[in-house]
Amino acid sequence: MRRQFKTFGDGSLIEYGRGQFDAWCVFLSGPDLPRFAPRDAWYFAELQRLGDTHGRYRLYDDFVRIYDSTCAIPDAGLLALITGLAAGYGGDALQVDRLLSVVYAGMIAEENKTHAPLKKRIKRLGMYQCLIENMAAEDAANFSRHRDWKLIDKECLARGF
Repeated sequence: MRRQFKTFGDGSLIEYGRGQFDAWCVFLSGPDLPRFAPRDAWYFAELQRLGDTHGRYRLYDDFVRIYDSTCAIPDAGLLALITGLAAGYGGDALQVDRLLSVVYAGMIAEENKTHAPLKKRIKRLGMYQCLIENMAAEDAANFSRHRDWKLIDKECLARGF
């Protein structure tokens, strides 16, 4: 069953649907792209590219504003905030809106997972690694894979979150 999350002015859409593990898989589709489940490595790379143009710290700070307000329930006000923040990125506004909204949807999914002790912090670690530490997107996306959550927790705490 598909659950609509956000529709953009160009007709692109973010929705939740059944994935490999649960019904919290995030999907993106639009007139310029087929429906797919964005992977961390993909949007980390896209955000790094945009950060090179607009400033990685700026993009990370905007992400943290979203992160700080994220809980397990989608918030229409927060979706509007993302669109407002994205408007400040000029010609890249739609892409920034899509990417930050995908990350927001992913954090909500993490908050709703039963056996995910780190919840949304896992996304923050990846965002920090790729935008602030300049880790390769693929490496940031795979950093936590197959690691004990307690070790990842220590990595998060060492970075202040």
